[in-house]
Amino acid sequence: MHKKLVILSVIAVTISMLSCSNSKKTEIQMDEDATSKSYQGNPITHEFDEQIDALISQMTLEEKTGMLHGTSMFSTAGLERLGVPELKMADGPLGVREEISRDSWAPAGSDDDFATYYPAGGGLSATWNTELAYTFGFSVGEETRARDKDVLLSPAINIIRTPLGGRTYEYFTEDPFLNKKLTVPFVVGMQENDVAVCVKHYAANNQETNRDFVDVQIDERTLREIYLPAFKDAVVEAKAYSMMGAYNKFRAEYLCENSYMLNEVLRDEWGFEGIVISDWNAVHTSVKSLRSGLDIEMGTPKPFNEFYLADPLIDSVKVGKISEAEIDVHVKRILQLMHTVKRMGSEDRKTGSINTEAHFKDAYNIAKESVVLLKNSNDLLPINTSGINSIAVIGNNAMKKNALGGFGAGVKTKREVTPLEGLQNRLPESVTINYAEGYLERYAPKKKGAVGQVAEVGEVTQEQLTTIDELDPKMLEEAINAAKNSDMAVIFAGSNRDFETEASDRADLELPFGQVELIEEVLKVNPNTIVVMIGGAPFDLGTIKQKSSALVWSWFNGSEGGNALADVLLGNVNPSGKLPWTMPKKLEDSPAHATNSFPGDMSVSYDEGLLVGYRWFDTKNVEPLYPFGYGLSYSTFDIKNVQVEKEDYTKSETIYVTLDVENIGEYDGKEVVQLYVSKPNSEVERATQELKGFKKVLVEKGQTKTVTLELPVKELAYYHLEQKSWTIESGNYSLKIGNSSRDIKNELNINIK
Repeated sequence: MHKKLVILSVIAVTISMLSCSNSKKTEIQMDEDATSKSYQGNPITHEFDEQIDALISQMTLEEKTGMLHGTSMFSTAGLERLGVPELKMADGPLGVREEISRDSWAPAGSDDDFATYYPAGGGLSATWNTELAYTFGFSVGEETRARDKDVLLSPAINIIRTPLGGRTYEYFTEDPFLNKKLTVPFVVGMQENDVAVCVKHYAANNQETNRDFVDVQIDERTLREIYLPAFKDAVVEAKAYSMMGAYNKFRAEYLCENSYMLNEVLRDEWGFEGIVISDWNAVHTSVKSLRSGLDIEMGTPKPFNEFYLADPLIDSVKVGKISEAEIDVHVKRILQLMHTVKRMGSEDRKTGSINTEAHFKDAYNIAKESVVLLKNSNDLLPINTSGINSIAVIGNNAMKKNALGGFGAGVKTKREVTPLEGLQNRLPESVTINYAEGYLERYAPKKKGAVGQVAEVGEVTQEQLTTIDELDPKMLEEAINAAKNSDMAVIFAGSNRDFETEASDRADLELPFGQVELIEEVLKVNPNTIVVMIGGAPFDLGTIKQKSSALVWSWFNGSEGGNALADVLLGNVNPSGKLPWTMPKKLEDSPAHATNSFPGDMSVSYDEGLLVGYRWFDTKNVEPLYPFGYGLSYSTFDIKNVQVEKEDYTKSETIYVTLDVENIGEYDGKEVVQLYVSKPNSEVERATQELKGFKKVLVEKGQTKTVTLELPVKELAYYHLEQKSWTIESGNYSLKIGNSSRDIKNELNINIK
């Protein structure tokens, strides 16, 4: 299922002083042990208060409200007579978006708005590497400044609740712990460049179907333990400067006018001093939205002066529905942000850089650690080029580019290496590549259905498309002949950013465009076939897993994605990616679908509660196709000598788990050690196990490396509904060490007093 739409966006700004660094590598050292490190930014200083108050006192009501809403597609009004510039924003989960027209989504036609295309969120999360999260943030932060932007609408960190999610490719993971441990260094890295992140989409924005109005119902404990941790740590630890309010409702109130979420939780509990910016066209009231905690309204569907925080807000002040002093509070927040990112004429503001080889290298480094080896039963991988003369490369995805496409923010880039180009770059000249496209990416016109239907956004009419899944006989024959006449074959299958897209959820887990049939036919004529899936969300790979000997998962992986993938296939890089979500055998096994609580209609109830992702599969004893945290290597690792310092801990202590990782294989490689925790006989409902620590470690062949995982006892807390606070239950806990949620190597017990 597919939708072609016009683009929506988001924006944000916020305020908090973070220590500014002149060095990418020395000022903040990212610890790969994502169990306990706290990346504290400096708290906001109010040294600009007097200057800001003086500015506000000179502004007219009209000038003030001009700062509270978009006056172009991606900026708010400046005030030249008082030296206040526009606040400039850009979309950016995959990199800094191209320039568009001030009053429409049409490209501006600039020749200086090329940018690095970075791996999508799925790729970053599959690295399980917090250092690379920092690298991504810092690198894209430099590009944001080079484009003279103040706010980048990134990162997108919503929990992956369903494998059908249209933005699963863009989000990080199904697990709140992994989510927050990637989010914090990303935010820190970006904001070191005198630019604000806009963390999105706050909150409970976990489906595209009916996203503009669906009322999400989540119990409080599930909200706190699953859907809020990454947002909280972005504020409390990383000092995020801005947050984006989501489209949907939460407990009957739109999230851009939800005082509980924006005032009570975000500001009062977490101490957020930044700015809340609406998603585009996500505002529905003037006075209520402002009083509920919104600061800036952005959107597209009508003249800018008709926005709720434009002329209607002025009218509300004039008739006494809201005071001008209340307007001043929000204007002051925006001006504080502008001072914080040195927008107000500072001479020492960072200038950034863009389209550099260093940034392409950053994209490559993320991509190469994201590739997940799912199966390698006959040692087809890595490809031994000394034993072959020809390779058949098959599949539309071998040449498909994903920097642009679909509905949502892409990147205008000068470099996107495709998988075919990557193999051409890396294979020796002695190896002949026989390419056949194999299948066509084709869609049929309108086909209405419940899943994937999205409400109208402004004046945009949204058309739902469905795929054409019959193979072209001639193209199938070409693919079979290429495979027959080659020593081995590599099929590049899966998805793309036209099929997986913002504003539309998929209808099912089926591979589109007849790809399963294509793969089966090629395997019949050449069993030496490697299947490489490129996508952002799970598919039904049961048949392919059964019939193929080698199966690899890659992502929408950025400017250097093709080179990184080729290096993994050829053994120049040992695969070290781990799945950031569970791949089910069938859709009905996933919790939101097992409980028939997706997608809802006017409202959706998260009936699976705490049991999201692997928590459901492990607790309900449902066998996944591939589990959370899964990923093979060309080498073999032995995890042994697991121990803790003692058996008893108080609630204020930190548990240090030490272990040895031995590489007993033939290749240097990286392993991700994962720590899961269980609480037997708990007084409250809990999942069978929960991720509470991980560390990615490089171990050379034949060597052993000692690893220490830090687990603060406070991470064992659950949210107590009656007390409205986090509570650590006393008693015995089981600590489980493994390399996926279903491959536990060692287990030991500790006691919390």
